[in-house]
Amino acid sequence: MIKEGADVVLLDNMSPTQLKDAVTRVKGRMLTEASGGVTLSSVAAIAESGVDMISVGALTHSAKVLDLGLDIAID
Repeated sequence: MIKEGADVVLLDNMSPTQLKDAVTRVKGRMLTEASGGVTLSSVAAIAESGVDMISVGALTHSAKVLDLGLDIAID
């Protein structure tokens, strides 16, 4: 049996006020996830909006790069 509909809605680049409004509109019918523009200074306000999950892309796209190679000679 195929289940129709969404389980999670991604709320991208919204202010805490917009997120709170979206959570109210969803009314618990699915999980809500906030993403985009999340910083250490904004995460508390985002959490207070009532979303179920918060994604932080800065953890990966702002990480320092290490270019590491392993060369093996097989004779």
